[in-house]
Amino acid sequence: MSIRVLIADDQEMVRVGLSAVLESFSDLTVVATASDGLEAVDAAAEHIPDVVLMDIRMPGIDGVEATRRIRAAHPHGVRIVMLTTFEQDDLVFQALQHGANGFLGKGASPDQLADAIREVHSGGGALSAKAAAVVISRVGSEPAKTVDAEIAELFRALTPRELEMVSLAARGSSNDEIARELFLSPFTVKTHVNRAMAKLAARDRAQLVAFWHAAGEPRA
Repeated sequence: MSIRVLIADDQEMVRVGLSAVLESFSDLTVVATASDGLEAVDAAAEHIPDVVLMDIRMPGIDGVEATRRIRAAHPHGVRIVMLTTFEQDDLVFQALQHGANGFLGKGASPDQLADAIREVHSGGGALSAKAAAVVISRVGSEPAKTVDAEIAELFRALTPRELEMVSLAARGSSNDEIARELFLSPFTVKTHVNRAMAKLAARDRAQLVAFWHAAGEPRA
């Protein structure tokens, strides 16, 4: 069954280009496009796509607010991947806080884009290394916050290996990169990360990173 995708971008050429790229993959189908945030919210309600590719900067309401509204209407259904040329923009952090499941730069290759859609559709989260760096730097630049004791307690259920995987994922490393660094198979890494997400009730990789920071950045 094809993954149904909604594309939201204020540039027509981008919408047409992304549609052509995604339709070249047999397992991806573009069900609708939107030229601004309000259209994206309406299109998501009408078509109930599996995944939304959301431009972060759009007229009317931006991608962050559109994400918040779609997440409120479809808390467990529609998945959202933010797309932008501004991977180091402060809006990255806001988008993840409001429920985005992934974040990619518009410079991503067709295969990277398709893989990101498949990843978030399967329950994971696509977070580019640059986007992860934004989250880390943002947290690091803010005044020290009190550790969330409830979330920190959940981390006690993680094995040392799972905790190691989470800390590496938090710096923006992909499963393949973690596998190479630790001399493990990507499947083994994915298994550990998925188990950690299940124990922490994290909806995706992006929220996993947020929980790790809230817990005081625990390490094995």
